[in-house]
Amino acid sequence: MRAALAEARAGLAAGEVPVGAVVVLDDVIIGQAHNAPIAHGDPTAHAEVLALREAARKVGNYRLPRATLYVTLEPCVMCCGAVVHSRIARVVYGAADPKAGAVASRYRLLDDGRSNHRVETLGGVLEAECSALLKEFFETRRG
Repeated sequence: MRAALAEARAGLAAGEVPVGAVVVLDDVIIGQAHNAPIAHGDPTAHAEVLALREAARKVGNYRLPRATLYVTLEPCVMCCGAVVHSRIARVVYGAADPKAGAVASRYRLLDDGRSNHRVETLGGVLEAECSALLKEFFETRRG
């Protein structure tokens, strides 16, 4: 999660919403990114999606069944969809997202019995640090 926080800080410095993500396989980071929709001009350029893309390129397969995704903010619906399609084994997140969280806050997409893949999840890891970055960003932005 510390590596994901470093990515989130890079996103903050770049003027993006400070969310960072890393994909880990066998204790090695194989994908890492921060939110970049502004920089990429792409609404799908969330940290999770970008980190999953990098991980898939590195291993040569979009399926990552033994990997863990660490992300500083609870993933949204779109990112949970990407997690399910990538067959990630586990998602660990920091801050809950009561407005758009799709792991536990608004929806429970990663353990939905109708899905063909379920994901182990753990929330609240380094939650205070993850939340503080988001608070800093939005307080600065909103004045």
